[in-house]
Amino acid sequence: MNKNLSICFKSKNVLVDELLKKENIRTYKKQNILDKLTFKTKTYPDIYFHSGVLDEESIELVENSKKTIANSYTMKQDMIKACNITNEKIEVIYPTITSTYLKPKESKEILTHELNLNKKDKIILFHAKNLIKNGVMEFLNIIATLSSNNFKAIIAGDAKQIYTLKFKFTKYNLDNKVILLEDYQNVDLLYSAADIYILPTYIKSFSSNVIKAMFYKTAVFVSANSASREVIDIFSTMDSPTDRSMQFKVEAILSNKDELKNIKKTNKETADEFLFDIQFKRLEEILSDI
Repeated sequence: MNKNLSICFKSKNVLVDELLKKENIRTYKKQNILDKLTFKTKTYPDIYFHSGVLDEESIELVENSKKTIANSYTMKQDMIKACNITNEKIEVIYPTITSTYLKPKESKEILTHELNLNKKDKIILFHAKNLIKNGVMEFLNIIATLSSNNFKAIIAGDAKQIYTLKFKFTKYNLDNKVILLEDYQNVDLLYSAADIYILPTYIKSFSSNVIKAMFYKTAVFVSANSASREVIDIFSTMDSPTDRSMQFKVEAILSNKDELKNIKKTNKETADEFLFDIQFKRLEEILSDI
């Protein structure tokens, strides 16, 4: 890949950061007021990394860039519907894993000691930036229906959201089953120690937390409206954030050690396809064809 290429992005990620280290890659400069006043011909980037809302500016960039990188097939389909483009103009590269692998057994021992948990308990994790939009109340509803006793649920988020959640939490009578963690610093440890990660989200965009959980050998459930469903199987896909079958699915793997182990292993194998080196090599291959 020796061509001089310009790239445009709404927000940086590790792939973009690595690309910008190369001498032949430069950041695309948008047209300024002077350019417009002098009627300078408008140019477009060779590669556009899209994230967030597909607004008018994004649509223009998608339609005029040589290639657009989307982080899910759901996003790609939205672009095709909204833009005057062909399927070949958009490539999908899922969020990239850059975390250092932690051994689940060791992580669980650390967390068990830190939170004074029963060593035999399975850990069910909920963690997200926006607790409500990502379905924390739906998560609590699932936990409240479980008849199994061999688990502890952990909800981790920022202090302000956890503080607000405490007022809603009281109606569930789950004090002995749910632990609320405010601004917990070692989030990777939580994912590594967890046995099950549930995200009954209402948000459509891809959640990188799903891949993180899979990477750390955690069984994952996510709602079908999320683009993250693309990397999990049918069993792990919730029909909706309020999927009534979740009680039976969670209890099934809580009671079946071998099945839980198989799910964890499969998830790890899937997530390994999204490691940085693999993803960056794929990106370089895409750029070499431009």
